Amino acid sequence: MEDTPAENLHMKLRRASDGIGPTIRALWQQRIVRWASYFVSALLILWLAIWLIFARGLPDADQLLAYEPPLPTNVRDVNGAPVHSFARERRVELAYDEYPQQLIHAFLAAEDKTFFSHSGVDLTGLAGAVIDYASKFGSGERARGGSTITQQVAKNLLLGDEYSPTRKIKEMILAYRIEQALTKQQILELYLNQIFLGRNAYGVQSAARAYFDKDVDQLSLPEMAYLAILPKAPANYNPDRFATRALERRDYVLGQMKENGWITEAQRAEASAAPLGTVKRAAVVRRDIGGYFMEEVRRELIERYGESAKDSPHSVYSGGLWVRTSIDPKVQEAAETALRDGLVRYDRGKGWSGPVTKIGLGDGWQGRLAGARVGTGYADWRAAVILSKTAGSAEIGFVDGSTGTMYAGAASMPKRGVGGQAFDFMVPGDVIVVKREGTSYVLRNIPAVSGGFVAEDPHNGRVLAMQGGFDVRGSSFNRATQALRQPGSSFKPFVYAAALDAGMTPASTIVDGPFCVYQSARLGNKCFRNFSGGNAGPQTMRWGVEQSRNLMTVRAASQTGMDKVVKTASAMGIGNYPAVLAISLGAGDTTVLKLTNAYAMLANNGRELKPTLIDYIQDRSGKTIWRADSRPCEGCNAKDYNGGAMPRPKPRGKQVMDAMTAYQTVHILEGVVQRGTATILRDLGRPLFGKTGTSTGPTNVWFVGGSADLVAGVYLGYDQPRSLGGYAQGGTVAAPIFRQFAQTAMKDMPVMPFRAPPGIRMVRIDRKSGRKIFAGWPTSEPKAAIIWEAFKPESEPRRTIRREEIAKRADETRRTARSADSDFLQREGGIY
Repeated sequence: MEDTPAENLHMKLRRASDGIGPTIRALWQQRIVRWASYFVSALLILWLAIWLIFARGLPDADQLLAYEPPLPTNVRDVNGAPVHSFARERRVELAYDEYPQQLIHAFLAAEDKTFFSHSGVDLTGLAGAVIDYASKFGSGERARGGSTITQQVAKNLLLGDEYSPTRKIKEMILAYRIEQALTKQQILELYLNQIFLGRNAYGVQSAARAYFDKDVDQLSLPEMAYLAILPKAPANYNPDRFATRALERRDYVLGQMKENGWITEAQRAEASAAPLGTVKRAAVVRRDIGGYFMEEVRRELIERYGESAKDSPHSVYSGGLWVRTSIDPKVQEAAETALRDGLVRYDRGKGWSGPVTKIGLGDGWQGRLAGARVGTGYADWRAAVILSKTAGSAEIGFVDGSTGTMYAGAASMPKRGVGGQAFDFMVPGDVIVVKREGTSYVLRNIPAVSGGFVAEDPHNGRVLAMQGGFDVRGSSFNRATQALRQPGSSFKPFVYAAALDAGMTPASTIVDGPFCVYQSARLGNKCFRNFSGGNAGPQTMRWGVEQSRNLMTVRAASQTGMDKVVKTASAMGIGNYPAVLAISLGAGDTTVLKLTNAYAMLANNGRELKPTLIDYIQDRSGKTIWRADSRPCEGCNAKDYNGGAMPRPKPRGKQVMDAMTAYQTVHILEGVVQRGTATILRDLGRPLFGKTGTSTGPTNVWFVGGSADLVAGVYLGYDQPRSLGGYAQGGTVAAPIFRQFAQTAMKDMPVMPFRAPPGIRMVRIDRKSGRKIFAGWPTSEPKAAIIWEAFKPESEPRRTIRREEIAKRADETRRTARSADSDFLQREGGIY
């Protein structure tokens, strides 16, 4: 009988094994193991999701190790004193050790008392913030943050101020990373240097100055506690508006400090009883001077490094640069005052030009007045707005909210171009300029005419002062560097310098007579004329320069060749001009800075100068990153003197004009001051050279010149060129401005003569004829018959024994003496 196989028989074959598989399978059969595995997997997936959603792309916390907060650029004057700063965030960076420990405790009490024990996130504070957020969800109110100091650093420096749970999660992740990358002290240092505390103060040191006019190491306990309440919302604790609220919050901080054992009860009670003690406005640490000068420095820095951190690590508004400039406060103030006084002096008597601008009255008029561009110039001139007006007086308001009275009699000047009284044309909302006299105010007028002024050191090209108008607050257009104007007769010295290079001498005879040039068939002849229209016959070059004779200038230019004249002008940096005769009379545009620099090169014996406003620039660490004078000096830093010649750098610049030619030109221009068109400067009692200038119209009046150690240039004219009036000349309008400047700027300077270069021969000559003199000596009398004249070797006049020549010259002298030509006494030249 056969066995029948059983139905539904299943069999499993297993391979015998001694591995861990059976163990794992056995463990997996246990429920607790499976649930633990599921939990761990879920955590891993959650962590991955968080990383993908929140952590991926977050900034690297390690970059905080190299973080440098935005710092302002600080500007110093020629003496190294702070005079200006360029800042969008007022901040002073300090090291952790420079902050008093009590101040650190105050901030920890206010912001994060467990800072030194947590790992970036305070779980207790976080839980409270979550509950507060849930309770306010949908209400539009902002929940309290619950952020630690580390989280605030993450938010302020790396994340931004977005208000959302997403940002909060990112903040927590980044805070943990920061704690791994930086020490607690480094985190606190970043925080105390970075936070905004109101009054445009970023960082605690800046805030200490803004609120108490003190450095952090001078703060008292209650002052430290007050600063510690500001990080969350500075406006909420404004000492002027919310003093009570500020005191309550300050007391809370003091209580927390006592609770944490950082101060005693006696200290807390004493500090709590103290008033806030904030100042209305901190004293200015630096005196802002030279508005136009500083604006030019700012432009140069922006061109070199950019404005913000994205442009360059050395940017103007965040790079923390230290800039040493060449501005001399004494010289700058003298330039500002002299130019302003000159503008007011010229404008006086022309009447009131109307309101500077108009603003709306009502609430907030003080802010609108503060925002108006009003450059009052003088310290005792103030911008004011007409608040109300009656028949006999007007109530005026000022930026600080104070008010005053201006009576009709104090605004009696006529309205320009109309007549009447200025007071009659004023209406509420007009912004005017006034000056206090007694208990009331009188009307002042900002001149419509403007001008530019530059002062330069002729030894190195350093610009010591620059004024580009009446006040930079009224107009930032810098007329010293940006206004192109015709220099008129102040260009003539370079025509004669070209003539001296071509073989003429200061004693050469040039005919002061009619001079015409055929221009073309269409234009015909161009005839030149002197200022008064007459002529004086043959005269020496010196006489022609001193009396600014146009006819002698164009004749010298024609004989020399205009190609040589414009080449000289180009080499001296004045401008690139066409070779036409009108250029010899100053018809080519230039700037005050360029022309002043050209005169400085004359005083520098023809050696090239590059005008500079910045001496050197240092980064925030004190490393020099740019220097105007980069000349090497071998042996200058030697430890010991080797007994040889003293080391010194090579002379600056190349020789752009023959040194003897330059000195001859300067020597001739000294005569302009002694007996020419600038005799108003003669009583300054020092060797001076210079030249006045008046352009056609006249639309511009000039004076450029100075001493062996200081050269300056000034011009006056309207921004939209129009006639200044027939009486306006360089000698009567511009030269007095230079005189006022020199009286202050040169007061304590040593009296130095101009130094002649090797080869110059000083020869006694007859001033009128240019003949060499063998009997008699020059005197100090300005119009002495015998003078010293500068000649190049082998070019001085020779003695003559020809009777007919002597007789001819004597006859010419008699004819000139009989001439009634008033042009002989003419005091100024120009283009006519």
